Amino acid sequence: MVRTIEAISEQVSGGATPTRLDSGVLDAMRRTPRHAFVPAHLQDLAYSDRPLPIGYGQTISQPYIVALMTDLLRLEPHSRALEIGTGSGYQAAVLAELGHEVFTIEIVPALADQAAKRLSDLGYDTVRAREGDGYFGWPDAAPFDGIVVTAAASHVPPPLIKQLKPGGRMVIPVGAAFMTQQLMLIEKQADGTVRTEALLPVSFVPLTSAQ
Repeated sequence: MVRTIEAISEQVSGGATPTRLDSGVLDAMRRTPRHAFVPAHLQDLAYSDRPLPIGYGQTISQPYIVALMTDLLRLEPHSRALEIGTGSGYQAAVLAELGHEVFTIEIVPALADQAAKRLSDLGYDTVRAREGDGYFGWPDAAPFDGIVVTAAASHVPPPLIKQLKPGGRMVIPVGAAFMTQQLMLIEKQADGTVRTEALLPVSFVPLTSAQ
């Protein structure tokens, strides 16, 4: 799986999209047991580089995209990260493998409960998971060094920009539901201004929100 990720990185690099992903991120991908985050009947596909359904209309993301989004956050050791869209818990686990404190929110109650139990059972004790509307972030735990959104939003949620620490980065797919979206890199400058860059076309399930 990691060899495939490395090969894809070389093919799609350009601009802020790196040719070679950070070795620490790749090691975290190796350590994270993806098979533990997919349904039992799909475990033979767990290490293929493809998204897989996890129920409730949601998916576990393609490993390359997980690695890329993790890499793009450029988190320093022991950072504070927010994930919007826990899903199965896989992205949160990868961030935890890197030693970060992770806060993750899932709007689908059953998925939120399953992911919280799975992460706890697997020993990811630096992850705090809860049910909620990710559009509004987790203000009580803000600010965050990095924010990763694992579902496509029609726009970048202002509450998430507010909760991003100056100098921090957010990676989010933006675009219409069930169509090709753009993976966006959002950088909050030291003075609070925001810089955005479109990186590459992607396809994510839509962000579910009251907004």
